[in-house]
Amino acid sequence: MSDKKVKKHTKWDGLEGGSVSNQDYAPSYVKKNTRYSPKRKIRSFRDLEVYQKTMENALVVTGEVVPILVKDKFPMTENMTNCALNIPLLLAQAHGQRFADFDRAVATLESAMQSCNKMVVYLEEAQGLSHNADDGLLDDLMQGYIQVRGKMLRLERSWIKFRK
Repeated sequence: MSDKKVKKHTKWDGLEGGSVSNQDYAPSYVKKNTRYSPKRKIRSFRDLEVYQKTMENALVVTGEVVPILVKDKFPMTENMTNCALNIPLLLAQAHGQRFADFDRAVATLESAMQSCNKMVVYLEEAQGLSHNADDGLLDDLMQGYIQVRGKMLRLERSWIKFRK
């Protein structure tokens, strides 16, 4: 004999408090917009996603990519390191300046976007000139900087919209 009990299903199954829970049930209004997720409040520049991503990329560049490029005698390692470490700094400055001097804050944010473009160029050059660098890692970093640059542009637009 089987120790499993056969449970009789009722019309109330799947509803809250019903006898059998159905995990797949969701109201139709929830299913329409699956990409929505509430954003956390921004209390400091450290809460900005663009800051977190550029800091993460900077640590990967300086910790993993630059040592390989130094061994390969890549001529732009110092410039690449300075650029990677400068982007989070520019974001912090822009976030701090936006209430005191809005125009300067926007200019600083645009400098951070330009630095993202520079990093993509440095990484492409490293990919072409270095024989020991991991092409997959460099591609991921380039894609990350391109995506972060787009998010910075949207951040700038939201600052301008918020100011009006």
